[in-house]
Amino acid sequence: MYSSGFSEENDRTDATAITLTDEKGRTLECYVEHSFSVDGQEYVLLLPVDAPIEIFAWQVHGEEEEAILVEDDSEIDVIFSNAQAVLSEHNLIIKNTAYALTVVGELPPIDESEIFTLEIEDEEADLEPEQLQLLARFCHKDQYDQTQQYTIHTPLDPLLFFARLNPKGKPELLSPEEFRKLQPLLEEELFNQVE
Repeated sequence: MYSSGFSEENDRTDATAITLTDEKGRTLECYVEHSFSVDGQEYVLLLPVDAPIEIFAWQVHGEEEEAILVEDDSEIDVIFSNAQAVLSEHNLIIKNTAYALTVVGELPPIDESEIFTLEIEDEEADLEPEQLQLLARFCHKDQYDQTQQYTIHTPLDPLLFFARLNPKGKPELLSPEEFRKLQPLLEEELFNQVE
């Protein structure tokens, strides 16, 4: 996963779809945004069919609040039903798909007052801050009866995946290292296709 968000252009009926599968057997349906060949290897740029979401746990340190991205599958399993309940109030259905949580349904219009900017720290790459729109808030009590606050957001920028097609035509997600090596070639190929 290299950038994030969801585009309303996903209401396409004629776009080619392809399925990504993770090591746990979960799937993620994606549209093929671009396909191209580099040195005889076929690559695809994929955009999820459903809107990706991110869940954050909020930690309070004195007067400071810190948003911690919930990535651990066991924590997601614990809070999943609460997230589903609060999203269903907005006619959204959460799905635990490969590589990203997603929601099915119509996202609300962008509200500038509900946009959260996440600064991304990566020593190897100079990444732009990520902007996310708030979809819902909820609380969950843990086994010690402590209440934890969570928020659910959808990224404003498209969530794109780069994958290679194996000899059977199945997509295999590029590792971050492979992506960094191929990034200049992929960007050049995409630039040439857009011209």
